[in-house]
Amino acid sequence: MPGTVLLLAAAPAGKGCLVDAASVLPVLAAVPPAVLAGTDTANVVELADPLEPQAVLTRLRAAAAAPGPLTVFLTGQLQLDRRQRRVHLALARTTASTVRYTALPWHWIRDELRLRAPGSTSLVLDLHADADTWELLRTEPLDCGGNSAVYGRIAPPPRRRTVAVPSYMKAVATILRSGRRPELGQLHEQAWARVGSEGYADLVLGSLGAPAPDPHSVLAEAVRAGRHGDADALAAHHERGALRAHGPGSPEALHWAEVRADLAMFAGDAVRSCRAWLQVASARLAAGQSAADPDVESAVDRAHHQWGRIGDPARARELGLALAELRTRVPGRRQGALDDVQRQLQRLGS
Repeated sequence: MPGTVLLLAAAPAGKGCLVDAASVLPVLAAVPPAVLAGTDTANVVELADPLEPQAVLTRLRAAAAAPGPLTVFLTGQLQLDRRQRRVHLALARTTASTVRYTALPWHWIRDELRLRAPGSTSLVLDLHADADTWELLRTEPLDCGGNSAVYGRIAPPPRRRTVAVPSYMKAVATILRSGRRPELGQLHEQAWARVGSEGYADLVLGSLGAPAPDPHSVLAEAVRAGRHGDADALAAHHERGALRAHGPGSPEALHWAEVRADLAMFAGDAVRSCRAWLQVASARLAAGQSAADPDVESAVDRAHHQWGRIGDPARARELGLALAELRTRVPGRRQGALDDVQRQLQRLGS
């Protein structure tokens, strides 16, 4: 059965614009329809900076009535109707005072998709919120209905007099232009890897209707492809999430710190890997683990191994001093490890 794709990019014209939503459409439009839809054939409907809410509703209703799989790629700007406290998708004529009349109520989108068969609808979103909407969404998640798989991000308002770029959706489009559409969960992870640290404050939208992919498999694929920067950015994203959810010193945060240390090793960056392992060991000790704990010893041993691969004398001296201090507390099970560090430091002139 052919799929249906709705490409919708909407933002106000003029001073109220927070994001250059339409800039992503040429990149998405360059992707073959079948790849956008994940089906053998597909129909694509494109809406660029629409003016009227009713016109958008008509196109959305027609797409929702299609019997095959539906994928909606939506880039735009969320604004709040302050009187009714309802979230809207801003359109070309929307201003702060005319949201109720010129923007598309978000619940229209939810309601049109609600009656579709479970598992047949996917939303890929790159949205920027105005200040009022951003505050609301921090306590009340955006309601996309229970039947749709939802991936993407909601970003806070950009700095004043700045128009943001829909970098998440551009990353999605760039990946799809390769001619292959991975599972949407995997596509989401790959796009986040490309966005990197830019998205640190965003609300990340995970799937409501499909299992999330294992991020470790995405990382392994990136390393195999030589995309070491993408892999580290994705691991950093998960590390930040673990820190927010569980705090420093938690097993979850330490796990992702160790993953990043290994990724630096795979990338051939001994300095970054050594420093990361030193930080892991120190964090474990600060969290109350003993110097004889196998995880602490392993972290120091790995830092020691990576230190021996550093070719820059200045960096080797800097990290060697930190390693020597740590080795006095964690001598490890290898006889003479501290002596080895001290000999190497003497050779380096420290």
